Amino acid sequence: MRGSGATMLERFPFARGRPLLGYGGAVAITGLSLTIRLLADPLLPLGYPYVAFFPAVILTTFLFGVRPGILAAILCAIVAWYFFIPPVFSVKMNSGIAFALTFYAAVVTIDILLIDWMQRANRRLAEERERSRQLAERGELLFRELQHRVSNNLQVVGGLLSLQMRSVADPAARRALEDASRRLGLIGRIHRQLYDPQGEQLDLAAFLTQLAADLIDAGGKPGISCRVEAEADIHMPAHAVVPIALIVAEAVANAIEHGFADRATGDVVIRTMRDDGGRLELLVIDDGGGLPPGFDLARANSLGLRLAQMLARQIDGSFALEDNGAGTTVRLRLS
Repeated sequence: MRGSGATMLERFPFARGRPLLGYGGAVAITGLSLTIRLLADPLLPLGYPYVAFFPAVILTTFLFGVRPGILAAILCAIVAWYFFIPPVFSVKMNSGIAFALTFYAAVVTIDILLIDWMQRANRRLAEERERSRQLAERGELLFRELQHRVSNNLQVVGGLLSLQMRSVADPAARRALEDASRRLGLIGRIHRQLYDPQGEQLDLAAFLTQLAADLIDAGGKPGISCRVEAEADIHMPAHAVVPIALIVAEAVANAIEHGFADRATGDVVIRTMRDDGGRLELLVIDDGGGLPPGFDLARANSLGLRLAQMLARQIDGSFALEDNGAGTTVRLRLS
């Protein structure tokens, strides 16, 4: 709390735990204020015995604490009484002097109490801020640990499905298990980068670039390239990026499996843009074999395509699959 993160006000008073420094500072400031008052005396009208001593008490209390402030108040009262309250160079008492000293005592008491209250409030604020910082750090650590465990669990489930697939003879069942294992593995790989404990949005271009590398690596065809052409400064919350990631993953997986079924090389482009109305459009374009004749997305039996359409509706978007003449284009448009 008193380290580099503390504000200047939170460092006061300096003399906490160092009484000699505080009392020495009180004596020094009293002496300085007396010197200033003596030098200013020819310039001042008659009276004003405390004109240099009120600031001395305030400064001492602020710098060194309550007890040095009380000492400074007592010393300043004696010095002002002796040097500047008639008859000077004496400490005689009468009703006027008693009233002046009482007024002085009331003012410096209020000053000392107010400064002490302010510094105590500053210390409490600093302590609360430190506790909040520690809680935030602990929460972030627990959050990241949770995300790490969720990611690991997803990959473990994907691995179990992959093991189970080896003992299944039915081709359709093997394919279903393979797809499920691939999707779970993908979600597990990207899960760590999706969520931020501060709730900040993700840079879509950076996220898609990493995702593209993961998809090509998982696809098992290093001869196929996948590049991202994304507009800068497109940021999205994690809850919207998850469906987009799954749709892109499905599109790239279909391109590798079907579009490049008889080829070891090819190109896939993931492109994002915004239209004039500010709506986001995402394209996954490949130069593979294209769609089969008479293909109708509405009648497709592919679980992956049905899942992509469902995910698009989940984020208020539309999903389309088009033959571009040189391959296939997946079009996701968000409203």
